[in-house]
Amino acid sequence: VEYYLPHTSFVTLKVFDCLGKEVVNLINESQTTGHHKILFDASNLSSGIYFYELKANDFVSTKKLLLVK
Repeated sequence: VEYYLPHTSFVTLKVFDCLGKEVVNLINESQTTGHHKILFDASNLSSGIYFYELKANDFVSTKKLLLVK
Protein backbone atom coordinates (compact mmCIF):
# COMPACT_ATOMS: atom_id res chain seq x y z
CA VAL A 1 0.00 0.00 0.00
CA GLU A 2 1.49 3.32 -1.07
CA TYR A 3 0.33 6.78 -0.02
CA TYR A 4 1.50 10.39 0.17
CA LEU A 5 1.21 12.71 3.18
CA PRO A 6 1.19 16.45 2.41
CA HIS A 7 2.23 17.19 6.02
CA THR A 8 3.19 15.31 9.18
CA SER A 9 0.14 13.40 10.41
CA PHE A 10 -0.96 10.71 12.80
CA VAL A 11 -1.74 7.78 10.51
CA THR A 12 -3.74 4.60 11.00
CA LEU A 13 -4.04 1.90 8.36
CA LYS A 14 -6.36 -1.00 9.19
CA VAL A 15 -7.70 -3.99 7.28
CA PHE A 16 -11.27 -5.23 7.84
CA ASP A 17 -13.11 -8.34 6.69
CA CYS A 18 -16.40 -8.11 4.76
CA LEU A 19 -18.34 -8.09 8.05
CA GLY A 20 -16.47 -5.03 9.31
CA LYS A 21 -14.28 -6.86 11.83
CA GLU A 22 -10.73 -5.49 12.08
CA VAL A 23 -8.30 -8.23 11.07
CA VAL A 24 -5.00 -6.34 11.14
CA ASN A 25 -3.69 -2.93 12.20
CA LEU A 26 -0.77 -2.08 9.89
CA ILE A 27 0.05 1.47 11.06
CA ASN A 28 -0.81 3.44 14.17
CA GLU A 29 1.81 6.20 14.46
CA SER A 30 2.82 9.72 13.53
CA GLN A 31 4.54 9.93 10.14
CA THR A 32 6.39 12.68 8.31
CA THR A 33 5.56 14.42 5.04
CA GLY A 34 6.21 12.50 1.84
CA HIS A 35 5.65 9.17 0.12
CA HIS A 36 5.23 6.06 2.26
CA LYS A 37 4.94 2.39 1.38
CA ILE A 38 3.95 -0.55 3.57
CA LEU A 39 4.00 -4.23 2.73
CA PHE A 40 0.94 -6.21 3.76
CA ASP A 41 1.63 -9.86 4.63
CA ALA A 42 -1.71 -11.61 4.19
CA SER A 43 -0.36 -15.15 4.53
CA ASN A 44 -2.51 -15.78 7.62
CA LEU A 45 -5.76 -14.61 5.93
CA SER A 46 -8.04 -16.63 3.72
CA SER A 47 -9.00 -15.60 0.19
CA GLY A 48 -11.86 -13.14 0.00
CA ILE A 49 -12.90 -9.51 -0.01
CA TYR A 50 -11.35 -7.15 2.54
CA PHE A 51 -11.36 -3.40 3.03
CA TYR A 52 -8.49 -1.19 4.10
CA GLU A 53 -8.96 2.19 5.73
CA LEU A 54 -6.33 4.91 5.79
CA LYS A 55 -6.82 7.76 8.26
CA ALA A 56 -4.50 10.77 8.47
CA ASN A 57 -5.79 13.65 10.61
CA ASP A 58 -9.14 14.64 8.99
CA PHE A 59 -8.60 12.52 5.85
CA VAL A 60 -10.24 9.08 5.64
CA SER A 61 -10.13 6.72 2.66
CA THR A 62 -11.59 3.21 2.49
CA LYS A 63 -10.89 0.90 -0.44
CA LYS A 64 -11.73 -2.66 -1.37
CA LEU A 65 -9.03 -5.34 -1.50
CA LEU A 66 -9.48 -8.72 -3.20
CA LEU A 67 -7.21 -11.38 -1.76
CA VAL A 68 -6.66 -14.42 -3.99
CA LYS A 69 -4.36 -17.24 -2.92
